[in-house]
Amino acid sequence: MSEPATRRAYVTAADVARHAGVSRSAVSRTFTPGASVSREARARVERAAEHLGYRVNRLAQSLNSARSSIVGLVGTELQQPFHAALLSGLSGALIAEGFQCMLLNAANTKREIGALMARVLEYRVSAIVVMTGTPPAGIVEECLENGVRVILVNKLLPALPVDTVMADHACGGRLAAEALLTAGCRRLAVVSSAARTASLVGRVESFRARVKAAGVPLRVWQEGRATDYGTGRQAGLALLGRGKVDGVFCVTDLLALGFMDAARHDRHRQIPDDLSVIGFDDIPQAAWGSYQLTTFRQPVSALAEAATRAVKDRAHDPHTPPRLATVPVELIVRGSVRGIDAGTTG
Repeated sequence: MSEPATRRAYVTAADVARHAGVSRSAVSRTFTPGASVSREARARVERAAEHLGYRVNRLAQSLNSARSSIVGLVGTELQQPFHAALLSGLSGALIAEGFQCMLLNAANTKREIGALMARVLEYRVSAIVVMTGTPPAGIVEECLENGVRVILVNKLLPALPVDTVMADHACGGRLAAEALLTAGCRRLAVVSSAARTASLVGRVESFRARVKAAGVPLRVWQEGRATDYGTGRQAGLALLGRGKVDGVFCVTDLLALGFMDAARHDRHRQIPDDLSVIGFDDIPQAAWGSYQLTTFRQPVSALAEAATRAVKDRAHDPHTPPRLATVPVELIVRGSVRGIDAGTTG
């Protein structure tokens, strides 16, 4: 048996300096934006770096400065389609602006968001973007005290000076009610989970207020630990088994898909003839032929752009006042609501 190959060590800045015949500081200045270095020295360093395969140690750079280009992305339930799309869009937007992304996946209750945010502070991150889940106020205050900017997506902590990016959940809930009322539905229900996040509550309450103003009775389902397909199916079995419901607003698409399957397969209801269903998020599965779900699109690109803008603005000026950016939602009409032509939007 042959001897295992010796693992090659990383090429260091000192290696580049020796090969180029310059000082170690000249190498550092060459790869530091805005630093002063002569044209001749820069050319020699760049040739040596390319020849040796040198790559800048960004982590070491951040440890030598008060600020880094690392942005922590914190989220829960990242396997859900909308959350996965948001992660992809946000990380792509940040990388395009020269930031590096560190993912913190609070996959379950054992990996609590606050503990993960405390850990990422050890890496001197520039900012933390909370995509899903709600962090404790105490850890957010600790981040701010350490000069780490905090950007919240689709959640509110109004007492703290953080940047917030929100889809217009209230508008979505109101328009969902109007669409179902226009379709002639008069026995309405709204389905959520037991989660009380700002986005879910905003959708439920605006829907409830519009239905109340119309004088139409409403059933409210807010049970189930997870905001997912299983909870939607559970809601469908319960609500459709207690009496007639002819229109339902499910506050996420996953809830809507579960509700629709329960309606068709277990309660033998035809969609949209017997039951009109509206969701929220416009995940890819909503357009599948077996669902054709009418829903509200949260534009991931707009959410990612607004969050990235907040990170950039505070990187350039740490004293920028906290701002709330509201992103419009769009009604995507397919085939799950009667009386509305599929393919139109409003």
